[in-house]
Parts: sequence; structure tokens; C-alpha cells
Amino acid sequence: MRIDLIRHGKTVGNLDMRYIGSTDEPLSFAGIAELVKINYPECGSLFVSPMKRCIQTAELIYPGVPHHVCDRLKECDFGDFEGKNYIELSLDSSYQRWIDGGGEGAFPNGEVPADFRKRCIDGFLESIEAVPENGHATFVVHGGTIMAIMEHFAGPEKSYYDWHTANGHGYITEFDGNKIRVTDKI
Repeated sequence: MRIDLIRHGKTVGNLDMRYIGSTDEPLSFAGIAELVKINYPECGSLFVSPMKRCIQTAELIYPGVPHHVCDRLKECDFGDFEGKNYIELSLDSSYQRWIDGGGEGAFPNGEVPADFRKRCIDGFLESIEAVPENGHATFVVHGGTIMAIMEHFAGPEKSYYDWHTANGHGYITEFDGNKIRVTDKI
């Protein structure tokens, strides 16, 4: 099955390098301007996170294409770090502990990264079950969601952070039910 994984366009929080997970920000004007310049692949069955930035991106790059909303594909809840950038958090001892732990610990008053990744994987599998055999699925989701899916399924194996992709970009892949193989980048 062909699967396209596309990260939403930029928001104001993305431009300021803030942790934007559970905050339901719309696309910024700069984000919209960037999206219209990118040549996107043909759309398959379209799945989106319920967050405004993903729905707006999907509607902008695939106008008129109906989409399926999957709550499990939402970005991570960054808890106390939500809406802040690394400069604002640089003197926060809980942020330093999180960094020192390799970013694997729970976000204070937020989501545990391992739980987030499992949620995304479950949402991905739930979504592709709705796609006809030998079909094509397109996901417009978050950077963290893409990284979770790719870390779990992609070959060759890479770490979570190695699968980072810029806003408005992503991967064109083939999925055999067990492994994802990247065939191109967006």
C-alpha cells in the first residue's frame, strides 16, 4: 500500500520554535504561503489529525477531498512545556531533567512519550484498516506523529528524532503491512 505522510504547515508557534502539541493553533500566513509553493503527490484516502493546523493544511493542498479525522493522530501533549520554546525553558529544572533523560520521560503535567508513540501507531493502523487492499492513503498530521510511525515501521531502522521532517513536507512510502519503505520525499 502506498502511504504519504505529510506534516502540517507552519503555525506562529512553529515559527517561534515553541512546543506546540495540544494547543490548537491555525496555520500562519507564512505557513500558508509556503504550502502553496510545494508540489504535493496525488491524494489517496485522506486521514488527518483533528487539530486546526492539520485540517487547514489538508483542505489547502487537497481542496474538496473528503477527509477522515483520527483523534489518535494528534500531536503530543507537552504539558508544562506547551507554548514555550527552549530559551524560555532554559532555566526550568524540570526541562533540564527531561533533556538529560534523552527526552524519554513524561512531560510534567503532559503525556508520556512512549504512550504518545503507541497512540500514534494505533491511530495509523486503525486508519489504514479503512483503506481498500492495494489502496493509497495520505496522512496530514504532526511532525511527532510522523516520527512515531516511521520509528516503529520504517526500514532501515532509525531513531525517533532521525525521522524529523520540516513543516509542509514528509515522505512517500510503501507499506507491506509490517515495514514502511521510503520511496521519495515531499
